[in-house]
Amino acid sequence: MEHNIPLITTLAGGFGLALIFGFLAEKLKLPALVGYLFAGILIGPATPGFVADVELAAQLSEIGVMLLMFGVGLHFSLDDLLAVKKIALPGAVVQMTVATLLGMGVATWWGWSTGAALVFGLSLSCASTVVLLKALEARGILDSMNGRIAVGWLVVEDLATVLLLVLLPPLAGVLGDTPSADQTSGPLWLTIGQTLLQVGAFIALMLVAGRRVLPWLLLQVARTGSRELFTLAVIAVAIGIAYGAAALFSVSFALGAFFAGMVMRESDLSHRAAEESLPLRDAFAVLFFVSVGMLFEPKVLVEEPLHVLAVVAIIVVGKTLAAMALVLLFRYPLNTALTVGASLAQIGEFSFILAGLGLSLGLLPQEGLSLVLAGALISIALNPFVFAAVKPLKELALRRSSVARHLEHREDPLAVLPTSTAQHYLAGQVVVVGYGRVGRRISGALAERQIPFVVVEQNRERVEQLRHEGIAAVSGDSIDPATLIQAHIATAAMLVIATPDPLHVQRMVEIARTLNPAIEVAIRTHSAAAVEIFRSDNLGTVFFDEEELARGMQAHILSKFAPAEAAQADSNGHGSAA
Repeated sequence: MEHNIPLITTLAGGFGLALIFGFLAEKLKLPALVGYLFAGILIGPATPGFVADVELAAQLSEIGVMLLMFGVGLHFSLDDLLAVKKIALPGAVVQMTVATLLGMGVATWWGWSTGAALVFGLSLSCASTVVLLKALEARGILDSMNGRIAVGWLVVEDLATVLLLVLLPPLAGVLGDTPSADQTSGPLWLTIGQTLLQVGAFIALMLVAGRRVLPWLLLQVARTGSRELFTLAVIAVAIGIAYGAAALFSVSFALGAFFAGMVMRESDLSHRAAEESLPLRDAFAVLFFVSVGMLFEPKVLVEEPLHVLAVVAIIVVGKTLAAMALVLLFRYPLNTALTVGASLAQIGEFSFILAGLGLSLGLLPQEGLSLVLAGALISIALNPFVFAAVKPLKELALRRSSVARHLEHREDPLAVLPTSTAQHYLAGQVVVVGYGRVGRRISGALAERQIPFVVVEQNRERVEQLRHEGIAAVSGDSIDPATLIQAHIATAAMLVIATPDPLHVQRMVEIARTLNPAIEVAIRTHSAAAVEIFRSDNLGTVFFDEEELARGMQAHILSKFAPAEAAQADSNGHGSAA
């Protein structure tokens, strides 16, 4: 009996080939995303052999977009963004503008329309969240200052892209060659105004009602004790709100899902929601990348190699140089500029979403989508090599160029303690490296007991705020001797390393003991492997997060039983005497 099973064959072909080529990509030290895209190319209509159902794949990719955006919203942290807002906000806006103008420039040169050129340029301006986070995690710098700047920068790009997804449909009539139905029904300003009102109404509903209803709903489902019901509730909320936003408010699926995740983050169960929904989100994200690959026309690599080269140059060179220039303009060191530039030298999921929307609106030609996909494939494949080049490029520049040495060690008013700093801060003080959650608590305790301390922090915005509060602080990298010298490490009584990053602890301690052999060192780490190394090398007193947590819980638990144990001991003692 013949079965009509296009959905099953599409899923089987997509998942099977994605597994094979994703595995091969990882073996080649490339992101698995490259393998997923390649799998989509193989089952797409542009290549011979098995061809999956393109329409079904498109619908599956919509679910992938919803769950991707839901995950972005679920992990969106306003606090992380505010910590680097002074560089991330203007940096992302200016860098996206530069990349968009470069893309528009080459597209206009090729003879494309204004609308096609604009969508094409915007598609080249936004980097991939998935690729960036994996690259930073692989190098152990996700929690570093450089990593936080890159992530904050990308959060701003994501938010800007979400806004573009909202505004592009009502603008399609003006940007395209022929007016759309929306455009012919009234003036452009009225169409955009109605769109923004609908978006505003949806956001208001989510922030007012959603923030109360969704956490309450999750709590009620969690109380049933059913894991599958909890997972079902999370997925139903993500897809249901995305669909409701589109049906009732004419808002994109992407925006609806993003706000569903952002509101669900308010719940105490948000971490569990993220964990339970992760397998399904990952599965549909794979289908999204596979479906995008199905739209790729490989012949563009042969027929228009110069166009592909121009696109890759904009992504890898243009975006990188623009980001580096902006970071240096904000007086961050050369190392930070190189790391942030390398982080943004690729494009990914949002580029596909924008390009796909432009194609569906009749703004972007098929050639444009193929060029965006080619640029994504090549830039993602090159990204590990771009990251690997950061350290040798920095060292070469510092050896060969006085300009590079000036950029890395230039005079910065925040890198030097002001002359007004009281003298008692500069003798017998505690030098606290890092002002995160742990560093803030330690500094607060020192301030309460009027023990002098100096904070060393890479985040210039945080140093500005500390100085405004009257706290002695210097900006800089603590593995640079000049930074610790400015914190007067030579006269300090103790060095407290409150950052969880274990990579540079040995270097910090070595510098501190060279300048002050008698200094006492306290180290915080959340790496079990690092604990053994630090203790065996006698670097100082090591505080391991899990050990301290267990010790605190143990003390609390035993304290509840101590009175009963004491009473029982007294009773046993009296009984023996009798």
